[in-house]
Amino acid sequence: MRRKATMQFVTLCCSMFVAGWNDGTLGPLLPRIQEVYHVGYAVVSLIFVVSCTGAVLGSCTFLYMFDRLGYGLRLPLASCLMIIAYALEAAAVPFPVFVVVYFFIGYGGSFLNSGSNVFLANVSVGKASRRFGMLHGVYGLGAMASPLVSTQFALLPHWSFVYLIHLGLLIITAIMQVITFKFQNQEQCAKEIGQPPPDNGSDSLLLRYKRVFRLRVVHLMALFAFIYVGIEVSIGSWIVTYVIKLRNGGPDSGYIPSGLFGGLMIGRVALLPFSKLVGERRVIFLYILLVMALEFVVWFVHSQVGDALAVAFIGFFLGPLFPIMTNHAGGILPPDLISGGVGWIASWGAAGAAVWPFVVGAIASRTGIGSLTPFVVSLTGVLFVTWACVPRSRQQIQG
Repeated sequence: MRRKATMQFVTLCCSMFVAGWNDGTLGPLLPRIQEVYHVGYAVVSLIFVVSCTGAVLGSCTFLYMFDRLGYGLRLPLASCLMIIAYALEAAAVPFPVFVVVYFFIGYGGSFLNSGSNVFLANVSVGKASRRFGMLHGVYGLGAMASPLVSTQFALLPHWSFVYLIHLGLLIITAIMQVITFKFQNQEQCAKEIGQPPPDNGSDSLLLRYKRVFRLRVVHLMALFAFIYVGIEVSIGSWIVTYVIKLRNGGPDSGYIPSGLFGGLMIGRVALLPFSKLVGERRVIFLYILLVMALEFVVWFVHSQVGDALAVAFIGFFLGPLFPIMTNHAGGILPPDLISGGVGWIASWGAAGAAVWPFVVGAIASRTGIGSLTPFVVSLTGVLFVTWACVPRSRQQIQG
């Protein structure tokens, strides 16, 4: 059973690695995409809009698909959908098709992200802090590694071949999902590792939908995830353009997102003991304030090296926020609503990864890329207020 549990966790980590790889790739490629397709900030940001549409649809259908198809079937289907999408992207299709394909990437990615979080929250209720830190640390590893690769491909004539690497990673992940979960539902997967099946109650799917959506805490945490991931991916997607335009950076600027996501990965593991010591709810306020201070450094310190270091430390302190929030959700939501609640929260995180980078691009098309820093500072302030509104315990939840 222990070996099977390890295999399941490794497979979840592979899914999150792919999600991170996807989120970290686009930043270094954006200047090249603009050059190849002759488009500006606003038009290239349509990639984020279409991806967001897919992610939002994934958010709205996750609980239904999870209930109808089961965990072990839905996850490989999401991977296969993304495999087809990346095969098209690798062919450097015309820009309208290139953009539309991101709908399927957003849709499939929301299921990979949500599915991994839901599974771990269900089998480790209240005891998953360390494992969530590791799971999301692997996301950071994927997001750190991908800019190192995409920066090199951005300089090559066949720049779109970077998506062949996505293709290979997804094929490996899909095979592992099939071998590990064997198209079974989550109850059967939990039994295989000696865990009691998740309590889904006797309510109908429609009634569970209603109960999830009546919980204010679910929407507060979904908003937190929506803003948090938006800050992370907005910086990762646009910092290269920001440094090139405003700090006279060269092609090596493409490596800066690796610093952001490398910090994210390290912070999610290294700060676990400190977070436990201070208290996971309280420490989030401290991390958000440190992130905001570092964003001001990027805004006002006109140094490429200084900005790169500040961005890396932004990632370091941003890192623990999402796993702490997800673990908190698993601890305070009613047991029979964990699947739907955590799935909804994580899916809106995927939506935030698309919405806010688009907003940054749309604003930059009118005011210049310098708007990136005041925008993310404002979002970080809203993140602080949102967390202050999240209940501390299950007893405080009012449906």
